[in-house]
Amino acid sequence: MIRISIPYIITIAAAVALLIIGNGIMTPGMIKFQNNPNEVVKAKVEKVFEKVETNYDFLDDFDDEIETVPLSPGIKIMFEAKVLNGARKGQTITAEQTFSPILIDRSKEIEKGNKVILFNNEMGWFFGGYLRTNRLLGLGIIFIFCVLLFGGKKGFNTIVSLSFTCSAIFAVFIPSILSGKNIYLMSILICVYTMVMVPLIVIGYNKKSLASILGCVGGVMVAGIIALVMDKLLFFTGIIDEHSRYLVNLPGEIQINLRAVIFAGIIIGAMGAVMDVSISIASSLWEIKEKAKNINFRELLKSGITIGRDIMGTMADTLILAYIGCSLTIVILLSIYSSSLFGLFNSEMIASEILQALAGSFGILFAMPLTALFSSIIYLRKPNEDSGSISQDQNQ
Repeated sequence: MIRISIPYIITIAAAVALLIIGNGIMTPGMIKFQNNPNEVVKAKVEKVFEKVETNYDFLDDFDDEIETVPLSPGIKIMFEAKVLNGARKGQTITAEQTFSPILIDRSKEIEKGNKVILFNNEMGWFFGGYLRTNRLLGLGIIFIFCVLLFGGKKGFNTIVSLSFTCSAIFAVFIPSILSGKNIYLMSILICVYTMVMVPLIVIGYNKKSLASILGCVGGVMVAGIIALVMDKLLFFTGIIDEHSRYLVNLPGEIQINLRAVIFAGIIIGAMGAVMDVSISIASSLWEIKEKAKNINFRELLKSGITIGRDIMGTMADTLILAYIGCSLTIVILLSIYSSSLFGLFNSEMIASEILQALAGSFGILFAMPLTALFSSIIYLRKPNEDSGSISQDQNQ
């Protein structure tokens, strides 16, 4: 049975209050999400009754270069689907799925039983994609179950802290950007909120959480300083892909600082790995200190450095591979169209990804000795009071 302590309740209450206050401050004046003029519904396919080829004779009106491009006929599939939500719930509507040779479309042909998204415009109902959110939600529920099964109380605390972290990003940080707030300041505040809240929820109010917080703050500060300095030296514009270009042309008076967005991406991306390293080292040194009662400051610090060296290789690989994986499609595309490897790595898109990976790795690198140092100081500062902390940690 999970026992809930008063400090834990205070932490949760404070985290919720800060999210509510932050959301209330950031949402007024933000750029609103564009309302879709087309009606959109979820539906389940009940019948596929027609599949025909379509020609694109209108291309004859284009210039000779376009006319010489060989085009295969398009495909139009007509089907009936039962609406699953909204005012039309229960209605059966006829919709169309089209495959055009002039568009890159690799969607699977519709089949009976498929759950889909349909949108309605002046010409009728059209296929808008397969319904994916339900299956993703199911996978998320399985993940939560596994975390609770294997992690117990720690797993429960992990889910709680993860919920607060995601809420801080989507309920406070994103609205702050869309309302024209200072992105540099807001990214720092979000990092501080997360770096304090997560250890207090997962570990509790004890020396381990304090040491991990201090080490994490130090590592993220290093990553942030490197990001700011290199941003000046690399002459970034912030326009690294087509999505950035859309942000430049947003309607209204609000202008988003794209260079600040790069900074925010660096420190928020680095924070997770740095926090993982800090908590790992702080917890390991606490166990060493508990088992070796007579260990001194120098020995404990040396143990922390040794543990950090073992962690360093895999964590740096994890961070760099994560960035490469997220931008793999772009890397492949640029590799095809770049005249040389030098030109590829010199492009702002790739350079910004490299900066994120290196700044985050620097954060990890410095978080290790800093966490070891803070842990050694805090754990050995008052040996006669350790018994109280021991009982606290055992209850976590």
